[in-house]
Amino acid sequence: MNTILSYATVLILAVVLTAPALVGWLHERRIDRQLAAAEAARTRPAQKSSSRSTVPSTATWYAEGRRSKKLVSS
Repeated sequence: MNTILSYATVLILAVVLTAPALVGWLHERRIDRQLAAAEAARTRPAQKSSSRSTVPSTATWYAEGRRSKKLVSS
């Protein structure tokens, strides 16, 4: 009977000592899943917005103007 009681005591102590670590690990996994879902949701609209037409930048407009002047003057 003492052997069974000793095994039960060791098992209970092991559960008491590992339970906080297990709870923390599960909590971190849940947070990681939430972060991954938020990252996926954040990147999805950015891909859709890239299909719309863009306005040329000022540098592009300026460079195009200079090229056309060079062609006209030569």
